[in-house]
Amino acid sequence: MHPVVARVTERIVERSKRTRADYLARMEQLGSESGPSRMRLSCGNLAHGFAAAGDDKPRLRGGQAGNIGIVTAYNDVISAHQPMEHYPVLIRAAARNAGGSAQVAGGVPAMCDGVTQGRTGMELSLFSRDNIAMATAVSLSHDMFDAVMCLGVCDKIVPGMLIGALSFGYMPVIFVPAGPMPQGLTNKEKAAVRQRYAEGKATREELLDAEAASYHAPGTCTFYGTANSNQTMMEAMGLHMPGTAFINPGTPLRDALTVAATEQVLRVTKLGDDYRPLCRTVDERAIVNAMVALAATGGSTNHAIHLVAMARAAGVLIDWDDLDELSRVTPLIVRAYPNGAADVNHYHAAGGIGFVLRELIDAGLVHADVPCVHGGDLRQQSMEPYLDGTALRWRDAPARSLDLNVVRPAADPFDHEGGLRRVQGNLGRGIVKISAVAPELRKIEAPARVFESQDDLLDAFKTGTLQGDLVAVIRGQGPRANGMPELHKLTPTLAAMQDRGQRVALLTDGRMSGASGKVLSAIHVTPEAADGGPISKLRDGDRIRIDSDAGTIDVDVPAAEWEARTVQHGDLRANRFGFGRELFAMMRAQVGTAEAGGSALFIDEDRSVR
Repeated sequence: MHPVVARVTERIVERSKRTRADYLARMEQLGSESGPSRMRLSCGNLAHGFAAAGDDKPRLRGGQAGNIGIVTAYNDVISAHQPMEHYPVLIRAAARNAGGSAQVAGGVPAMCDGVTQGRTGMELSLFSRDNIAMATAVSLSHDMFDAVMCLGVCDKIVPGMLIGALSFGYMPVIFVPAGPMPQGLTNKEKAAVRQRYAEGKATREELLDAEAASYHAPGTCTFYGTANSNQTMMEAMGLHMPGTAFINPGTPLRDALTVAATEQVLRVTKLGDDYRPLCRTVDERAIVNAMVALAATGGSTNHAIHLVAMARAAGVLIDWDDLDELSRVTPLIVRAYPNGAADVNHYHAAGGIGFVLRELIDAGLVHADVPCVHGGDLRQQSMEPYLDGTALRWRDAPARSLDLNVVRPAADPFDHEGGLRRVQGNLGRGIVKISAVAPELRKIEAPARVFESQDDLLDAFKTGTLQGDLVAVIRGQGPRANGMPELHKLTPTLAAMQDRGQRVALLTDGRMSGASGKVLSAIHVTPEAADGGPISKLRDGDRIRIDSDAGTIDVDVPAAEWEARTVQHGDLRANRFGFGRELFAMMRAQVGTAEAGGSALFIDEDRSVR
């Protein structure tokens, strides 16, 4: 084991002693009774539970076989989730053939950030993760189930499902994605049209043609953003059948993997001989594996928030120092857009997640001994699936990368580090992702231009007032202010400014995106402006220095002047109503900081939000 990985793991174990022990004790108590869970119900309870079960009624009524609770994020709006419409039919049939049963326990809301980017609905996005966690818990609260299958892929959906499922961590849980859509218009071509549109050089019709050619079919968006980073982490944590992440939807192999997941989760319930509850799979080692895999693949900055919340749900306490330290010793071995030109289909074809996991295991950067839900350890997780006729089998991932422009061995990486860095200074703490930022652009000292919304910046750009080097400050975008929407709408404009020769960077207490790219961006800055953080005292012209190499974010203002300044941010009353925002007031009121996971769910006995 790499000494830094070992040290960080030990530090997390020590930090989490109380919370982890409390969590495991609760799971032990909840899972202590023998026999199928449904047999503890009264006759009236049980009769309600199997009233509509059709052919499964006899098995649910009196049998001893396991029953799977399916939690699904299916809807027709998210292309990644639309293929799941028919999964329950397939899963029920597979469960019957394996001697068990399966029921759709419930559905969770699943919004698409791609649809809501730059729109009012985006202010519900981060909070939807906690809502999904609660919906998962409600779905499983019937206590009819011995195992869980979570059907989800995208940004907040997988983290939310895992947070919710961890409350039922005495059961085995397996995640079942749908896979990426086939390649359409390349990400590089799409980005070029977006930038030309931002500069007024392309029409709306040209932009829509490009977007429609890129997002063109069922399946996950093909860039390596938050959704596909989710899939890498689920593999690294051992919560998928091996190699499930990037198999295209609507293929025989995809269906075979869904059937295999059904059969496997029934094998590992407490009713059998190989009990693998979620609470034992998701431990400190699995969380470290997820952080390392995220760094090695140039994954999404959003997981600097989501991973903290997922870990906390398992009683594991991590922070941005852990992520920074692991990222600095993890080689970047995947280049997929926005860190390169390839999409996830290229990444999969060049060696995929199996190649990546094996490289990380051999380099001593991940814990290979995690008890994966598929029945083996992380070494088995690195196998890739294939069909031998109609039989599902696994084989070793390619011994060598099949495209060194996309996937490289750990001994010959694209970069010596993953590129997710914690920055801190007199402006607070934040996250910078440098894997797509040119080395010469990874630090800047320039005057601030302060805005209260991304639209204010875009208006300034259109009027030609954003000239010269600058650090664009967008504040009042944190969890407490307005739910911390992504500011991805800024990407083409900031890129256009950089391409015309300006030195530019972004500083914000908001999120950027899983697709954040080549412009230096210090994001998730905490304390946020709505909490009176230093970012609220910034004024136009202040000299800001962001140095991602040194890990610093500072402003140069005389101490007396700084002390005399008052807190400023946009009028937050405008964020309180419309598009359902009034229903999330309780979350804005008690949400924790970005570094604490941006969650309103974790409240200790002293009422403090962790």
